[in-house]
Amino acid sequence: MHDTSDGRSLSLSYAIVAGLLIAAAAFGGGFLVGGDRAGMQAAAALSLNTAPPPGVDFSPVWKAWSVIDEKFVPVSVASSTPVATSSSSSSSGSQERVWGMIQGLAASLDDPYTFFLPPTENEQFATEMSGSFEGVGMEIAVRDQVLTVVSPLKGTPAERAGMKSGDRILKIDGATTQGLDVTQAVKKIRGPKGTAVAFEVIREGWAESREIKVIREVINVPVVTPTARPDGVYVIAVSTFTSSSPDLFRNALRQFVLSGDTRLVLDLRGNPGGYLGAAVDMASWFLPLGKIVVTEDYAGHAPNVVHRSLGYNIFNSNLKMVILVDRGSASASEILADALHDHGVAKLVGTNTFGKGSVQELVEITPDTALKITVARWLAPNGVHIPQEGITPDVEVKITDEEIKAGKDPQMDKAVEILLAM
Repeated sequence: MHDTSDGRSLSLSYAIVAGLLIAAAAFGGGFLVGGDRAGMQAAAALSLNTAPPPGVDFSPVWKAWSVIDEKFVPVSVASSTPVATSSSSSSSGSQERVWGMIQGLAASLDDPYTFFLPPTENEQFATEMSGSFEGVGMEIAVRDQVLTVVSPLKGTPAERAGMKSGDRILKIDGATTQGLDVTQAVKKIRGPKGTAVAFEVIREGWAESREIKVIREVINVPVVTPTARPDGVYVIAVSTFTSSSPDLFRNALRQFVLSGDTRLVLDLRGNPGGYLGAAVDMASWFLPLGKIVVTEDYAGHAPNVVHRSLGYNIFNSNLKMVILVDRGSASASEILADALHDHGVAKLVGTNTFGKGSVQELVEITPDTALKITVARWLAPNGVHIPQEGITPDVEVKITDEEIKAGKDPQMDKAVEILLAM
């Protein structure tokens, strides 16, 4: 499709139009996280030494282990029931202790994004990243030592029940969340579809906490949703960055091009992140080959890793673009939004993003367990760290609960207004 005489058309070659239909979207190998999610990538440069660290005295650990073997009595056992020492040191019980030690080691770093995934939780994580799981449909993190909602996914039970980005969860089913890490919290929140989970929540502006009950369902994440508006503005909403996101986004872009529209809203509100490779791939449709999308700063532990555009770059200057962001836009969402903003491709509208400025790697500890660990910090294309308070949009537009209930969307309205004025 070439430029038309009125200058409204987007420029893209016939070969790439065909490619939109059949070409595989390059992922770059491996995956990496952006959000409270994990990944693997070029951080493999970090060496893994399994030998005991020099100068560390492990004798207190083994003494504690021995004391447990000799003295521990489960409170669930009646006082008149003898407890065999061997039962407390069974193979399964001993393995649980090992998992517990690794969890404690991760917790000692005081980093909300670093935690151990035992077998069950590791399997749940893999299922979630495939885009389908049973639960309530929201991303959580520990922030300022409080369990916090990063974002409820669109169209999920959590969103319908009224959970919001930034909500602080004080209790789950009546039990305090104080001291819980994300892994433990997810274990409490997940459950069979049709069952209920109750959250005691405090929200900015509330005088006191309130209970919100959510009915669990099978969560099929609506990853990419394209919409052609009658006013000539095309909207592509991306709810999360899964392994399927690049293909789905490529197809949505194809529909945008074929619509003849030249004004695009990329809606990243409530998108908690996911695979870094997906964000880099999406940015590549708008950036020339080699342009920096994001840099991983390893603070001297390893060489920095620069992720650059793959150079699909199918659009010309006739493209007018606005990206919608809010407090629920985290990690990979922030990377994509910041890259396109820094390179002058898009304006940002909405509210400050979540401020997830760190990189996590998923390291296999055993074949069925993993350690999700913070290994680097994100640097925007301009070399600045993504701030903890989030990325500030060009145009701030807040949205109230009353507006949402009334079906109003002032953030989208402002994005459309800006595009139509271009």
